[in-house]
Amino acid sequence: MFSRRSLIKSGLYTLGALSMPGSTLLQAASNGYGIKGSFAPELEVDYWIDEDGKPTSFSLAAHRGKWVFLKCFQSWCPGCHSHGFPAVKKISDALVGNPNIVFAGIQTVFEGSFINTEDKVRKIQLQYDLKMPMGHDPGDGRSNTMIAYRTGGTPWMILISPERQVVYNDFSINADKAIEFLSKATV
Repeated sequence: MFSRRSLIKSGLYTLGALSMPGSTLLQAASNGYGIKGSFAPELEVDYWIDEDGKPTSFSLAAHRGKWVFLKCFQSWCPGCHSHGFPAVKKISDALVGNPNIVFAGIQTVFEGSFINTEDKVRKIQLQYDLKMPMGHDPGDGRSNTMIAYRTGGTPWMILISPERQVVYNDFSINADKAIEFLSKATV
């Protein structure tokens, strides 16, 4: 339903980044990261907080029939701070109140577990004023989310359709084009 070509055409992929030598987007595509086109596996994350920092839960099953945008990060990730969080903030703010899409952040720890801790999740949430549930997935040297979604690191963006198909799964996203695409897709 959503081919890479259609996502590129819609502008969800940052085309400038795709053409840059050594681009992580190009590497992600050529190294087999991501599970675009596949059924989205349920999240195996035990620690979740709501937008107020209170314990909660989050599952894909609970959001059946909705678009789900997942932002994977590590608190110490420079790319998360330079473009990942600003992009998800811009997209989520533009679509606030839309009942057909939900946003969630997951700290997918694959290194630096002594720094990328549960308490950092709330600090990040407050720092970027993210009005979404956020989780902490330490895994065992590599987070469950990273394994299930074949992510290539952080920042990482995952977009799941209402049919639970992974339609986007990569390092970066063009926020303006994502807003345009999701505004039409979530009507």
